[in-house]
Amino acid sequence: MCETEEQRVATFFGITSEDQEFLDACTHPTYAHENPGSSDNQRLEFLGDAILDLFVSRDLYRRFTDYDEGALTQTRAQIVSTEALAAFCRSHSLATALRTGKGSREQLLASDNVLADLVEALIAASYYLGAEARTEEICQEIISLGLFRQEQASFQDPKSSLQEVVQAEGLPAPVYAVVSRSGPAHRTSFRVEVILLEQSIGIGEGRSKKLAERAAAEDALSGQKYLLLRQSQEVT
Repeated sequence: MCETEEQRVATFFGITSEDQEFLDACTHPTYAHENPGSSDNQRLEFLGDAILDLFVSRDLYRRFTDYDEGALTQTRAQIVSTEALAAFCRSHSLATALRTGKGSREQLLASDNVLADLVEALIAASYYLGAEARTEEICQEIISLGLFRQEQASFQDPKSSLQEVVQAEGLPAPVYAVVSRSGPAHRTSFRVEVILLEQSIGIGEGRSKKLAERAAAEDALSGQKYLLLRQSQEVT
């Protein structure tokens, strides 16, 4: 008998597809809303977020003995960011087990928030059902993936790139400003604007101010609004 996607994902987390916690972890609120009596994955997501934070915090504390609290906090935020967890979800095709409401599946599967919530809920289910060793292995894989992504990003920092191009155009350094902060304490989202010559040239969002600033810099680079400012400066 061929293994179903639900069985594959459950096995990956060291549990079975018949476990109620696994079913709950794979249930998006849109499915639960359409199927009275079903439990969604939001409570498990809350627990999984705390479990992942614990494993990541412990690993970083052991690994980076020269990091202060601020550096450890920033590194952890990047590793457990929505983008990083969504990337982990996609790399293992975990969303194939996600139960969604009718007509909303395609849109939900494109959402990093939905995929990140699924990962955290599955981590909680794995840990709660007694597969602690497997839970830790998965968290270690997430840590390794997160650190690798940071290393790759360090060679292509959009903030540094933006700084270089605007200076090459004879413009002053860009300034980053937090526009808004939203979401619950365990999943705060920042919205940051990058400003040049008192004009907005890019905007971005992220789980930390640093990630939001990077996204804003990427937006500024893709839009190249700084070139228009340079041209207007030449005219005046």
